[in-house]
Amino acid sequence: MIHTAKVSIVIPARNEAENLRGILPRLVALLPNAEILVVDDGSDDDTAAVCIESRVKHLRHPYPKGNGAAIKTGARAAQGEVIVFMDGDGQHKPEDVPILLEKFREGYDMVVGARQTGSQAGLHRAAANDIFSRFASWMVMQPIADLTSGFRVVHASRFRQFLYLLPNGFSYPTTITMSFFRAGYSVAYLPIHSPRRANGASHIHPLRDGVRFLLIIIKIGTLFSPQKLFLPISGGFFLTGLAYYLYTYLTAGRFTNMSALLFISAVFTFLIGIVSEQISALHYKDIESSDRESK
Repeated sequence: MIHTAKVSIVIPARNEAENLRGILPRLVALLPNAEILVVDDGSDDDTAAVCIESRVKHLRHPYPKGNGAAIKTGARAAQGEVIVFMDGDGQHKPEDVPILLEKFREGYDMVVGARQTGSQAGLHRAAANDIFSRFASWMVMQPIADLTSGFRVVHASRFRQFLYLLPNGFSYPTTITMSFFRAGYSVAYLPIHSPRRANGASHIHPLRDGVRFLLIIIKIGTLFSPQKLFLPISGGFFLTGLAYYLYTYLTAGRFTNMSALLFISAVFTFLIGIVSEQISALHYKDIESSDRESK
C-alpha cells in the first residue's frame, strides 16, 4: 500500500451528497492514512451528514462561492505536503488516486489525470477542451493533454504560490496548469477514464465558462510569457501596414496616414511586450523566493 501519511485529499462539492456517499467510503478504504477534506460550497443537501458518516473533515462555505473558491479553501486548510484534488460528482474514481500518487513520487511537481476518448465530457466539451489545450500548449511551449481536468496531485507548497491567481469559478485547472508550466515546474499526465455522473447535474455552463477559460489562458499567457501574444499582434500590424503601403504606393504613389498608424501600432505593441516581459521577470523572482522558504 502507498504510504499516505503526508497526503491530503481535497474534494470541492456543491449538492453532491448522493455521489459523495459512494466516493468517500472507497477513499477511506483505499487511503486510510490520508487527510480527506470535503469543501461544501454552500450546499443545501445532506453533504454534512454524509461527511460525518464517513468520518472525513467537512469545511463549509456559508453561500456558494464557486469551484475555484472551494479549491482555495481546501488548499489553505490541508495539512499534507501533497494534495490530491478530485471532484465530488463521481466522475473521478478513487481507485485512480494511488496510480497518480505513484507517478507523482517519481519526482513531479504535479500529475494530472487526462481524460481519454469516451470519458464523461460531451462531444462539444471534448472539442472545446482540445482547442483550449492546443492553444495553451502553444503559449507555454509544452504539450498539455487535458487543460481542464480537475483530477490532479500537486506539491502543496508550490500550489499555494499561485492561489492569488486562481479564479473562484470553474477554470482553476486552466490557471494552475499554465502557471506550473511557465514557472518551470515538472508536470506529467496520466490517462484516466472519467465515467458519467450518476446523480445531479453539472454546474458548468459551456459558453460562459468557455469564454472564461479563453480569457484566463490569455491572462496567464500575458503574465508569464507576454511576447507570445504581443509579438504576433505587432507582426500583424506591421505586415498589414506594409501591404497597405505597397497598395497605395502602386495605385496612388503615396504613403497614407493609415499605413503610418499601422506601423506606429506595431512599434508600440512590440514595446509593450518588452515592458511586460520585464514585469514578468519580477514575478519569477517572487516564485523562487517563496519556493526556497517552503523547503
